[in-house]
Amino acid sequence: MNPNKALWEKGDFTRIAETMRKSGEELITKIGIGKGMKILDLGGGDGTTAIPSARLGAEVTVIDIAGNLVQAGNIRAKEEGLTNCIFQEGDATHLDGVGDALFDSTISIFGAMFAPKPFDVAKEMVRVTKPGGKIIMGNWIPGDPTLVAQILKISSAYTPPPPEGFISPMTWGVEDNVIERFTKAGINKENINFSRESFTFRAAYSPSEFVDVFKKFYGPTMNAFDAAENNGKSKDLQHELERLFIAENKSLSSAHTEITATYLLVTVKR
Repeated sequence: MNPNKALWEKGDFTRIAETMRKSGEELITKIGIGKGMKILDLGGGDGTTAIPSARLGAEVTVIDIAGNLVQAGNIRAKEEGLTNCIFQEGDATHLDGVGDALFDSTISIFGAMFAPKPFDVAKEMVRVTKPGGKIIMGNWIPGDPTLVAQILKISSAYTPPPPEGFISPMTWGVEDNVIERFTKAGINKENINFSRESFTFRAAYSPSEFVDVFKKFYGPTMNAFDAAENNGKSKDLQHELERLFIAENKSLSSAHTEITATYLLVTVKR
């Protein structure tokens, strides 16, 4: 099986996505998605940004590599009566069956950054976006002190070294890398803009319980715990993550979690 597909089907990312809904809605409002726009949401999971886009009247196609997330997204859209939002399986590195210049905007919030072959990903996003349209990415930033970058940093210390040739998804959080990938795909450097934005995870349970959700349902963290267990270090990993989540929690109640993470918002004019 495709290793990336196996990673995202291993757990159930919908359990994480449930804590991301409000920030997803806020982002879609901010970037100006509107009625009648044709949107591709690449690596869109079960619809954290796609469902709000469809509610605003956009025609949304979600392509994600994980079959379980595609199924969950289609269920969400059906339950809301959104006939203008469809989810299908596909690979961001090679969008089989997707024609050229189809979409007004191609969006990928913490999605396509995890696909291998980043230059292929950039090329495909440019290819399927209409001239005059936009590509919008949200990417976690390597070394950032906030939640997600630190989860991935801590987890990587407990996992075996990646295979030769592996390109970290966190490289999408470096502006020079983004510029290199999109200029090679034919975009002028002047048409690539960046800002640092915040995304808040909100859960009606404690930070320690939130760690358990990552442990049970988030593929990269699940793999880290598998490796740590084999080395007798699972308790160490658990404690490190709990310290992080508790320190980052901004909720006034210890029984609730509200953690804000910083990410790089990329806007590319096609």
